[in-house]
Amino acid sequence: MWKPSQTGSTIPNPTPEPQHAAPPAFVPETPARMQANNAEQATIGKGLFIKGEIAGSESLYIDGKVEGAINLPGNRVTIGRNGQVGANITAREVVVLGKVRGNISATDRVDIRAEGSLHGDVAAARISIEDGAFFKGGIDIRKPDAKPAPGAAGSVAAPAPAAHETRNPVQA
Repeated sequence: MWKPSQTGSTIPNPTPEPQHAAPPAFVPETPARMQANNAEQATIGKGLFIKGEIAGSESLYIDGKVEGAINLPGNRVTIGRNGQVGANITAREVVVLGKVRGNISATDRVDIRAEGSLHGDVAAARISIEDGAFFKGGIDIRKPDAKPAPGAAGSVAAPAPAAHETRNPVQA
């Protein structure tokens, strides 16, 4: 160890040579990483098994096993490559990279990736099935909810009766 009081020692250069920082390593964007950047997200790791109902108000990444029901309206559910889900899923968006046995109802979209597998029916506004993905079930494409006309303020008017039709106020 160098001590300044030692005889015959030299004082080190007070300005160290600039060190160049190594370029940041490239980290590929995984579905979990992309989702974590977007909003709060819970994760079920590949060592976990959950049996029952999952409900909440944040997105969910599943890499373990889940049996039961998943109800996360307004959020994203991602089934990772190791994920095995035996449940009906209700969410805004569902991404399948693992295996799912159950029906999926999404208000926005369902995305089945090449390594994904789905046995069940899908009801969504949009669906994407990549080459190599497995899908067995029915598809129901639902149009996004139409916005009410300005001034309607949530009221729905009954259609006007046809010229030959009369309505009885008691039966209407």
